[in-house]
Amino acid sequence: MASSSSSPPLFYFFLIFLSVVSAVKLPLSPFSHSDQSPKDPYLSLRRLAESSIARAHKLKHGTSIKPDEDALSSTTTASATVVKSPLSPKSYGGYSVSLSFGTPSQTIPFVFDTGSSLVWFPCTSRYLCSDCNFSGLDPTQIPRFIPKNSSSSRVIGCQNPKCQFLFGANVQCRGCDPNTRNCTVPCPPYILQYGLGSTAGILLSEKLDFPDLTVPDFVVGCSIISTRQPAGIAGFGRGPESLPSQMKLKRFSHCLVSRRFDDTNVTTDLDLDTGSGHKSGSKTPGLIYTPFRKNPNVSNTAFLEYYYLNLRRIYVGSKHVKIPYKFLAPGTNGNGGSIVDSGSTFTFMERPVFELVAEEFATQMSNYTREKDLEKVSGLAPCFNISGKGDVTVPELIFEFKGGAKMELPLSNYFSFVGNADTVCLTVVSDNTVNPGGGTGPAIILGSFQQQNYLVEYDLENDRFGFAKKKCSP
Repeated sequence: MASSSSSPPLFYFFLIFLSVVSAVKLPLSPFSHSDQSPKDPYLSLRRLAESSIARAHKLKHGTSIKPDEDALSSTTTASATVVKSPLSPKSYGGYSVSLSFGTPSQTIPFVFDTGSSLVWFPCTSRYLCSDCNFSGLDPTQIPRFIPKNSSSSRVIGCQNPKCQFLFGANVQCRGCDPNTRNCTVPCPPYILQYGLGSTAGILLSEKLDFPDLTVPDFVVGCSIISTRQPAGIAGFGRGPESLPSQMKLKRFSHCLVSRRFDDTNVTTDLDLDTGSGHKSGSKTPGLIYTPFRKNPNVSNTAFLEYYYLNLRRIYVGSKHVKIPYKFLAPGTNGNGGSIVDSGSTFTFMERPVFELVAEEFATQMSNYTREKDLEKVSGLAPCFNISGKGDVTVPELIFEFKGGAKMELPLSNYFSFVGNADTVCLTVVSDNTVNPGGGTGPAIILGSFQQQNYLVEYDLENDRFGFAKKKCSP
């Protein structure tokens, strides 16, 4: 989840030049280090583990400005249709989707993210990204949107109802007469935090183009300065500024290809359904469903943007791991519960939950030697040496949701070879914070690594989550 705030005065120095701006199957692919693999064979995994934990901290503690739901009613799409865009995996942990904005269209890659809501792109020729070379990408080569080359770009004004998407009904429009609607002051700049990265910019109104669909007046962030953000973000959360909300999607679905296809040309489709693809209430054949859980009604409005799941039980093998209820369901303070997040790589579990799960794996795999030193350098645990054991037996990891829907994970979705073929580690992470009373925010975050080779559907119209195992690669 990204948080929003007003910017410091210095930030206007970076933004002032923008005042002159005149104003679906989609391929999904995993994001990347390019061909610059780290020399340390454990570094990549450790980076993914650390970024997953940092992402979890932000999702658990993030704050956002309450949006004005009434402003959403003015956003329209051209027609009802199913749009498909390719998704592809990248080695720094995300999945990429390309979207086309502007007149004429400029196509930009975005990180697909169900844990935040704003869609933003690197913007203008002066875009700056610090500490972005971790991805193996030259920061000067980051694709960016050039507003002056688009005849449909408009800076969103402070009194425009869509400014309230980020800043709420009480947005402060300095220099505007509250008694007139003719103020030309732009909507305030935004600053968003994403785990280890951040970005800042201003809001534009632009045309979003698909092959058979045009979405006019789409609110998109024009970021001109970022940290550790090698691409823009396509926010698919529940906020009014998200792509599903602005397009009024009935549902969207994806099938994430295996991470072994990172940085290749292998893609699968991200399906965006605006209403024509299904009858109301219908189910996609082959999927099993569980209802989304109602978001906690608390002062931290970031929690309103997440997709909460009704996780009831966790099994390791045939053993039911008895997780205290306070971790499975959000309390009145919003702490606890489970969410699904495509922007997190490895699934995160709060320390007390993780220890119960990890200890059960250690108990059932006690015939293998624990690799404690490997756990320290990889950031993953538990790790085991399986050399010389012939056939290796690893217990299943199963998530059971309300209604009996079970996600029985393939072995490659929760254990990974690390360093060589003799050692394997559990690809679920936690931090070192132990709070027996329960921590802040969601206790369990279902990440994209655990969703590989699953057809996953966010049925927004019927408020439910559907899934089924499927070979997602061609």
